[in-house]
Amino acid sequence: MAAELTAPQLIAKHRPTLDQALETIRTRAYWSPHPEHPKAYGENGSLSLPEGKAAFDALQGTRFDLDQPGTDDWVGGEVSPYGPELGITYPHPDIDTLLPAMRTGMRAWRDAGAEVRAVVCLEILSRISARTHEFAHAVMHTSGQAFMMAFQAGGPHAQDRGLEAVAYAYVEQSRTPDAAEWTKPQGKRDPIALNKRFTPVARGISLMIGCNTFPTWNGYPGLFASLATGNPVLVKPHPRAVLPLALTVRIAREVLAEAGFDPNLVCLAVERPGEGIAKTLAVRPEIKLIDYTGSTSFGDWLEANARQAQVYTEKAGVNTVVVESTDDYKGMLANLAFSLSLYSGQMCTTPQNLLIPRDGIQTDAGAKSYDDVVADLAASVNGLLGDDARANGILGALVNPDVKSRLEAAAGLGEVALPSREITNPEFPDAVVRTPVIVKLDGAKPDAEAAYLSECFGPVSFAVAVDSGEDAVELLRRTVRDKGAMTVGAYTTSEEFSAAVEETCLEECAQLSLNLTGGVYVNQTAAFSDFHGSGGNPAANAALCDGAFVANRFRVVEIRKDA
Repeated sequence: MAAELTAPQLIAKHRPTLDQALETIRTRAYWSPHPEHPKAYGENGSLSLPEGKAAFDALQGTRFDLDQPGTDDWVGGEVSPYGPELGITYPHPDIDTLLPAMRTGMRAWRDAGAEVRAVVCLEILSRISARTHEFAHAVMHTSGQAFMMAFQAGGPHAQDRGLEAVAYAYVEQSRTPDAAEWTKPQGKRDPIALNKRFTPVARGISLMIGCNTFPTWNGYPGLFASLATGNPVLVKPHPRAVLPLALTVRIAREVLAEAGFDPNLVCLAVERPGEGIAKTLAVRPEIKLIDYTGSTSFGDWLEANARQAQVYTEKAGVNTVVVESTDDYKGMLANLAFSLSLYSGQMCTTPQNLLIPRDGIQTDAGAKSYDDVVADLAASVNGLLGDDARANGILGALVNPDVKSRLEAAAGLGEVALPSREITNPEFPDAVVRTPVIVKLDGAKPDAEAAYLSECFGPVSFAVAVDSGEDAVELLRRTVRDKGAMTVGAYTTSEEFSAAVEETCLEECAQLSLNLTGGVYVNQTAAFSDFHGSGGNPAANAALCDGAFVANRFRVVEIRKDA
């Protein structure tokens, strides 16, 4: 296979970016090579906003051919949460044909070495970045995110997470030298001399099971961590969110082919309605790695049944914010209101439980009772979402009917402090848009515990009255230990209380945000600096992204010879 992109060309083009990524994961400073503003695109080969929309529109109603082996049918059925049917059909795989074909290119991909694999991955990301506006519409119309969130989270932020995974993969593979000359003195006798060669060897085919809400942001870390460590990757998208990952697979296959590698190192597996192909694939002996984001029940099933594979899961948790005191009451309320509202609470990092002492809290605006805090937070959410146009830009659309059902049922669990209201989207009248509901619960009552200790995914939050700050910390500990948490937040002016929350999160392995009152929110994490999940509590068995996320995707094989 003749390469149109040579290794020296790719190294010259992308090595500076890789080096900067390596430096940034070391310093944990802010950096991103992918612009966050829509106006930054449209030059140097990247699609402008109108061009990206036109490219997305042109895909609708078409057959998305990837020219991959083993296609036995064409399947589709995506319907935008905003209403329109996409009408795109995708290749359905004959697994017995596709999986062997994916292994064919492994040797050449292995022999290319860690640096070449890394820069090929960076070329894939570069081409994805140039089409960010196209991806934004694809993410918007499969996840229900509002456009700006789909643009940023589905575009540059997802690309950053992919690059971060490549950087960690390179670090772990280059930790051991390629070769070594080993000499052991033998006193008066001649020394023993060996030449040793060390090669990172991939585990095998990696299965990436995509999610509905963040197909690229949650999908890219596993995809690029596996590919950069030498593993072929089979992408199995969520049936409601195929297009963003299908575009990714198409670009990856084009780059691999142009670089002289087998494009079947990256393939797509789309299922028929109700087929459940993920379960079938997950236990195939060829599948050696699995990345999964989604429900706890299926994540637990994967961990228990895919015994032949190394499984990385991000499941569900009950995210908690402890409100003990604050020196910026207005800022705290505004920050929490946005955190509860963003993307209609359909983020694995959105706070669900707000633990507030029933006797109230001390603030810079004076003492506030439990009822005051809840009422003021409800007013802050109403103020944020009072204008329908602004609300549509923050909330997006409910991703599926199950979220709507949970939202409606939540109102019957306790006293409603903030009722949800319906909002019309003039551009997409079929979109289901709802503001958050806040329900008051008494933490001391056993019947309330069943509600607040279960994940209620969507725009639902519980204001849980607790006896004291100390009781809040104990409930936080129990929640993280038993149910898991992707995020924990706390507000306090007490160094002693802050230390108690910090120690709880250290012991229970939960990521903590303290006293956020500005433009950073508990449900947002920055690539290269923040860890998404910890891998140390039931919400997830892996963190995005650390060394552990990539190091077990390959093994080092040694070949030694007498010198």
